[in-house]
Amino acid sequence: MKVSVWDTYVRREDGKVMHFDIVVPDTMIDPAIVYEYGRIYLASRPYGTGNLTSEECRFCHLEQASETMIQNIQKQGYHIIEMQNCE
Repeated sequence: MKVSVWDTYVRREDGKVMHFDIVVPDTMIDPAIVYEYGRIYLASRPYGTGNLTSEECRFCHLEQASETMIQNIQKQGYHIIEMQNCE
């Protein structure tokens, strides 16, 4: 399965910047849906964050999905790759 990777940087209330990727099927072309997936993920975190718009989240590249990515996409529509300050 080919997937689109959306590079995302969101400032937390404590000033740290979260860096994570939102991974969706490559057929997903509506950025509003990708941003909503990002908002769902952010709501699951234990701290407040800033907004999530095209300023914070942009298409980065296409890649081949791993098995874990495929499972999460089939279950919830997206997969998150946590990179920095997401704990």
